Amino acid sequence: MITRPRITLALLATALLTPAMAGAQSPFREYPSFEGADADAPLPPDWNVPGELVIGRLMYPSRGFGFFGGGDWRQGGTGWTDDYPRGDRTLVQMLRRFTRTNVRAVEQPVNIDDGDDIDHWPFMLVGLAQSWDLSDAEARNLREYLLRGGFLFCDSFYGTGNWAAFEEGLRRIFPDRPIEDLTDEHPIFHTLYDLRNMTKVQIPNMNSLMGGGSGYLADGRVPRWRGVEDDTGRLMVLIAFNNDVADAWQWADDQRYPAKEANLALRLGVNVVMYAMTH
Repeated sequence: MITRPRITLALLATALLTPAMAGAQSPFREYPSFEGADADAPLPPDWNVPGELVIGRLMYPSRGFGFFGGGDWRQGGTGWTDDYPRGDRTLVQMLRRFTRTNVRAVEQPVNIDDGDDIDHWPFMLVGLAQSWDLSDAEARNLREYLLRGGFLFCDSFYGTGNWAAFEEGLRRIFPDRPIEDLTDEHPIFHTLYDLRNMTKVQIPNMNSLMGGGSGYLADGRVPRWRGVEDDTGRLMVLIAFNNDVADAWQWADDQRYPAKEANLALRLGVNVVMYAMTH
Protein backbone atom coordinates (compact mmCIF):
# COMPACT_ATOMS: atom_id res chain seq x y z
CA MET A 1 0.00 0.00 0.00
CA ILE A 2 1.20 3.52 -0.76
CA THR A 3 1.52 5.44 2.48
CA ARG A 4 2.60 8.86 3.75
CA PRO A 5 4.65 10.90 4.34
CA ARG A 6 5.25 10.51 0.62
CA ILE A 7 8.67 12.16 0.60
CA THR A 8 10.03 9.19 2.56
CA LEU A 9 7.77 6.17 2.33
CA ALA A 10 6.34 6.57 -1.15
CA LEU A 11 9.76 7.02 -2.70
CA LEU A 12 10.90 3.83 -1.04
CA ALA A 13 7.86 1.80 -2.02
CA THR A 14 9.53 0.30 -5.08
CA ALA A 15 12.89 -0.53 -3.52
CA LEU A 16 12.63 -1.13 0.23
CA LEU A 17 9.72 -3.52 0.43
CA THR A 18 9.70 -6.17 3.13
CA PRO A 19 10.59 -9.66 1.91
CA ALA A 20 6.95 -10.73 2.13
CA MET A 21 5.77 -7.83 -0.01
CA ALA A 22 8.61 -8.03 -2.49
CA GLY A 23 7.30 -11.32 -3.83
CA ALA A 24 4.17 -9.55 -5.07
CA GLN A 25 6.08 -6.92 -7.01
CA SER A 26 6.36 -7.63 -10.72
CA PRO A 27 9.86 -7.68 -12.22
CA PHE A 28 10.88 -5.32 -15.01
CA ARG A 29 9.31 -6.12 -18.36
CA GLU A 30 9.48 -4.50 -21.77
CA TYR A 31 6.99 -4.47 -24.65
CA PRO A 32 6.95 -3.21 -28.25
CA SER A 33 5.61 0.27 -28.90
CA PHE A 34 3.09 0.83 -31.67
CA GLU A 35 5.42 3.64 -32.82
CA GLY A 36 8.12 1.13 -33.67
CA ALA A 37 11.68 2.42 -34.07
CA ASP A 38 10.60 6.01 -33.37
CA ALA A 39 10.03 5.11 -29.72
CA ASP A 40 12.81 2.55 -29.29
CA ALA A 41 15.42 3.16 -26.62
CA PRO A 42 18.46 1.10 -25.65
CA LEU A 43 18.29 -0.84 -22.43
CA PRO A 44 20.56 1.06 -20.00
CA PRO A 45 23.49 -0.91 -18.57
CA ASP A 46 22.13 -0.42 -15.04
CA TRP A 47 18.57 -1.45 -15.91
CA ASN A 48 18.48 -4.10 -13.18
CA VAL A 49 19.77 -1.89 -10.36
CA PRO A 50 16.95 -1.07 -7.90
CA GLY A 51 15.96 2.53 -7.25
CA GLU A 52 13.98 4.42 -4.65
CA LEU A 53 11.62 5.61 -7.38
CA VAL A 54 10.42 3.85 -10.51
CA ILE A 55 8.47 5.61 -13.25
CA GLY A 56 5.34 3.54 -13.87
CA ARG A 57 3.64 3.20 -17.25
CA LEU A 58 -0.01 2.18 -17.01
CA MET A 59 -1.00 -0.73 -19.24
CA TYR A 60 -4.69 -0.67 -20.13
CA PRO A 61 -7.16 -2.14 -22.65
CA SER A 62 -7.65 0.39 -25.42
CA ARG A 63 -10.20 1.17 -28.07
CA GLY A 64 -9.31 1.84 -31.68
CA PHE A 65 -5.88 0.21 -31.72
CA GLY A 66 -6.59 -3.33 -32.87
CA PHE A 67 -4.41 -2.89 -35.94
CA PHE A 68 -1.28 -2.24 -33.86
CA GLY A 69 0.47 -5.32 -32.48
CA GLY A 70 -2.53 -7.61 -33.01
CA GLY A 71 -4.65 -5.71 -30.51
CA ASP A 72 -3.68 -7.59 -27.31
CA TRP A 73 -2.85 -4.73 -24.95
CA ARG A 74 -1.15 -7.15 -22.56
CA GLN A 75 1.54 -7.71 -25.21
CA GLY A 76 2.15 -4.04 -26.04
CA GLY A 77 1.67 -2.39 -29.41
CA THR A 78 -1.54 -0.60 -28.38
CA GLY A 79 -2.51 2.84 -27.07
CA TRP A 80 -0.69 2.67 -23.74
CA THR A 81 2.70 2.37 -25.52
CA ASP A 82 2.50 5.90 -26.95
CA ASP A 83 5.95 7.57 -26.56
CA TYR A 84 7.15 4.45 -24.73
CA PRO A 85 9.85 3.59 -23.78
CA ARG A 86 12.03 6.44 -25.08
CA GLY A 87 9.94 9.18 -23.48
CA ASP A 88 9.94 7.45 -20.10
CA ARG A 89 13.71 6.94 -20.10
CA THR A 90 14.35 10.55 -21.07
CA LEU A 91 12.29 11.62 -18.06
CA VAL A 92 14.38 9.28 -15.88
CA GLN A 93 17.56 10.97 -17.12
CA MET A 94 16.16 14.39 -16.22
CA LEU A 95 15.22 13.24 -12.72
CA ARG A 96 18.65 11.78 -12.20
CA ARG A 97 20.35 14.93 -13.43
CA PHE A 98 18.35 17.57 -11.61
CA THR A 99 17.18 15.92 -8.39
CA ARG A 100 18.77 13.80 -5.69
CA THR A 101 16.17 11.09 -6.13
CA ASN A 102 17.55 7.62 -6.75
CA VAL A 103 15.53 6.71 -9.87
CA ARG A 104 15.68 3.31 -11.54
CA ALA A 105 17.08 3.54 -15.07
CA VAL A 106 14.03 1.90 -16.65
CA GLU A 107 10.31 2.41 -16.39
CA GLN A 108 7.83 -0.22 -15.20
CA PRO A 109 4.86 -1.22 -17.37
CA VAL A 110 2.07 -1.88 -14.85
CA ASN A 111 -0.79 -4.18 -15.84
CA ILE A 112 -3.97 -2.73 -14.42
CA ASP A 113 -5.36 -6.25 -13.91
CA ASP A 114 -2.43 -7.54 -11.82
CA GLY A 115 -4.19 -7.22 -8.48
CA ASP A 116 -2.33 -5.10 -5.95
CA ASP A 117 0.88 -4.88 -8.01
CA ILE A 118 -0.24 -1.37 -8.96
CA ASP A 119 0.35 -0.25 -5.36
CA HIS A 120 4.11 -0.74 -5.72
CA TRP A 121 4.37 2.05 -8.32
CA PRO A 122 3.23 5.38 -6.83
CA PHE A 123 3.63 7.43 -10.04
CA MET A 124 2.33 6.36 -13.45
CA LEU A 125 2.17 7.81 -16.95
CA VAL A 126 -0.93 7.27 -19.08
CA GLY A 127 -0.08 7.63 -22.75
CA LEU A 128 -2.67 8.33 -25.46
CA ALA A 129 -5.10 8.68 -22.60
CA GLN A 130 -8.27 8.96 -24.68
CA SER A 131 -7.90 5.37 -25.85
CA TRP A 132 -8.36 3.69 -22.47
CA ASP A 133 -11.38 1.40 -22.28
CA LEU A 134 -11.70 0.47 -18.62
CA SER A 135 -13.87 -2.26 -17.14
CA ASP A 136 -15.68 -1.63 -13.87
CA ALA A 137 -13.11 -3.73 -12.02
CA GLU A 138 -10.20 -1.83 -13.58
CA ALA A 139 -11.78 1.51 -12.75
CA ARG A 140 -12.30 0.37 -9.16
CA ASN A 141 -8.66 -0.74 -8.90
CA LEU A 142 -7.47 2.65 -10.17
CA ARG A 143 -9.81 4.52 -7.83
CA GLU A 144 -8.46 2.66 -4.80
CA TYR A 145 -4.88 3.17 -5.99
CA LEU A 146 -5.38 6.92 -6.35
CA LEU A 147 -7.17 7.38 -3.04
CA ARG A 148 -4.36 5.51 -1.28
CA GLY A 149 -1.85 8.07 -2.58
CA GLY A 150 -1.12 7.08 -6.19
CA PHE A 151 -0.77 9.53 -9.07
CA LEU A 152 -1.65 9.44 -12.79
CA PHE A 153 -0.25 11.80 -15.43
CA CYS A 154 -2.64 11.55 -18.40
CA ASP A 155 -1.15 12.90 -21.62
CA SER A 156 -1.01 12.91 -25.41
CA PHE A 157 -4.52 13.55 -26.68
CA TYR A 158 -6.27 16.35 -28.56
CA GLY A 159 -9.75 17.42 -29.61
CA THR A 160 -13.28 17.39 -28.26
CA GLY A 161 -14.02 13.88 -29.50
CA ASN A 162 -10.99 12.46 -27.74
CA TRP A 163 -11.82 14.40 -24.60
CA ALA A 164 -15.24 12.76 -24.50
CA ALA A 165 -13.64 9.30 -24.79
CA PHE A 166 -11.11 10.09 -22.07
CA GLU A 167 -13.71 11.58 -19.75
CA GLU A 168 -15.91 8.50 -20.08
CA GLY A 169 -13.05 6.42 -18.68
CA LEU A 170 -12.24 8.93 -15.96
CA ARG A 171 -15.91 9.01 -14.88
CA ARG A 172 -15.73 5.26 -14.40
CA ILE A 173 -12.94 5.87 -11.90
CA PHE A 174 -14.48 8.92 -10.21
CA PRO A 175 -18.17 9.36 -11.09
CA ASP A 176 -18.67 12.33 -8.76
CA ARG A 177 -15.35 14.14 -8.36
CA PRO A 178 -15.05 17.34 -10.42
CA ILE A 179 -12.51 17.72 -13.20
CA GLU A 180 -10.99 21.13 -12.58
CA ASP A 181 -9.04 23.52 -14.80
CA LEU A 182 -5.74 24.28 -13.07
CA THR A 183 -4.49 27.81 -12.60
CA ASP A 184 -0.95 29.04 -13.17
CA GLU A 185 -0.56 29.26 -9.39
CA HIS A 186 -1.04 25.53 -8.80
CA PRO A 187 1.91 24.07 -6.84
CA ILE A 188 2.56 21.41 -9.48
CA PHE A 189 3.89 24.13 -11.77
CA HIS A 190 6.27 25.43 -9.10
CA THR A 191 7.47 22.36 -7.18
CA LEU A 192 11.09 22.58 -8.38
CA TYR A 193 11.03 24.78 -11.47
CA ASP A 194 8.99 27.99 -11.48
CA LEU A 195 6.95 27.48 -14.66
CA ARG A 196 4.97 30.67 -15.01
CA ASN A 197 1.98 30.94 -17.35
CA MET A 198 2.12 27.17 -17.88
CA THR A 199 -1.61 26.85 -18.53
CA LYS A 200 -1.19 29.02 -21.66
CA VAL A 201 1.46 26.73 -23.11
CA GLN A 202 0.83 23.94 -25.61
CA ILE A 203 3.40 21.13 -25.86
CA PRO A 204 3.21 20.15 -29.53
CA ASN A 205 2.67 16.82 -31.23
CA MET A 206 5.58 15.74 -33.44
CA ASN A 207 3.41 14.23 -36.19
CA SER A 208 1.56 17.51 -36.55
CA LEU A 209 4.82 19.44 -36.78
CA MET A 210 6.27 17.03 -39.35
CA GLY A 211 3.12 17.36 -41.42
CA GLY A 212 3.45 21.14 -41.52
CA GLY A 213 0.86 21.74 -38.80
CA SER A 214 0.98 23.98 -35.75
CA GLY A 215 1.55 21.19 -33.25
CA TYR A 216 -2.01 20.23 -32.40
CA LEU A 217 -4.45 17.65 -33.77
CA ALA A 218 -8.16 17.82 -34.62
CA ASP A 219 -9.72 20.90 -32.99
CA GLY A 220 -7.27 20.88 -30.10
CA ARG A 221 -5.86 24.35 -30.63
CA VAL A 222 -6.28 25.53 -27.01
CA PRO A 223 -4.24 23.75 -24.30
CA ARG A 224 -6.11 22.64 -21.19
CA TRP A 225 -4.34 21.65 -17.98
CA ARG A 226 -6.82 19.88 -15.76
CA GLY A 227 -6.91 17.67 -12.72
CA VAL A 228 -8.81 15.67 -10.12
CA GLU A 229 -8.16 16.15 -6.39
CA ASP A 230 -8.76 14.04 -3.32
CA ASP A 231 -10.63 15.26 -0.24
CA THR A 232 -7.54 17.04 1.11
CA GLY A 233 -6.89 18.99 -2.10
CA ARG A 234 -4.03 16.75 -3.24
CA LEU A 235 -3.92 16.44 -7.01
CA MET A 236 -4.31 12.75 -7.89
CA VAL A 237 -4.69 13.04 -11.67
CA LEU A 238 -2.96 15.58 -13.90
CA ILE A 239 -4.48 15.86 -17.36
CA ALA A 240 -2.42 17.44 -20.15
CA PHE A 241 -5.27 17.84 -22.66
CA ASN A 242 -4.48 19.25 -26.10
CA ASN A 243 -0.83 18.61 -25.25
CA ASP A 244 1.78 15.94 -25.93
CA VAL A 245 4.29 16.24 -23.13
CA ALA A 246 5.79 12.77 -23.58
CA ASP A 247 6.27 13.50 -27.29
CA ALA A 248 8.60 16.30 -26.25
CA TRP A 249 10.51 13.86 -24.04
CA GLN A 250 10.65 11.31 -26.84
CA TRP A 251 11.95 13.80 -29.41
CA ALA A 252 13.99 16.04 -27.09
CA ASP A 253 17.26 15.24 -28.87
CA ASP A 254 15.83 15.66 -32.37
CA GLN A 255 16.58 19.04 -33.98
CA ARG A 256 13.21 18.98 -35.73
CA TYR A 257 11.40 19.33 -32.41
CA PRO A 258 11.33 22.89 -30.99
CA ALA A 259 13.93 23.20 -28.26
CA LYS A 260 11.93 25.68 -26.15
CA GLU A 261 8.96 23.33 -25.78
CA ALA A 262 11.21 20.30 -25.26
CA ASN A 263 13.05 21.99 -22.41
CA LEU A 264 9.79 23.17 -20.87
CA ALA A 265 8.26 19.70 -21.06
CA LEU A 266 11.30 18.15 -19.40
CA ARG A 267 11.19 20.65 -16.54
CA LEU A 268 7.47 20.08 -16.19
CA GLY A 269 8.03 16.34 -15.97
CA VAL A 270 10.45 16.82 -13.08
CA ASN A 271 7.92 19.07 -11.33
CA VAL A 272 5.11 16.57 -11.77
CA VAL A 273 7.08 13.64 -10.36
CA MET A 274 8.36 15.70 -7.43
CA TYR A 275 4.84 16.94 -6.67
CA ALA A 276 3.47 13.40 -6.78
CA MET A 277 6.17 12.17 -4.40
CA THR A 278 5.83 14.98 -1.86
CA HIS A 279 2.06 15.57 -1.65
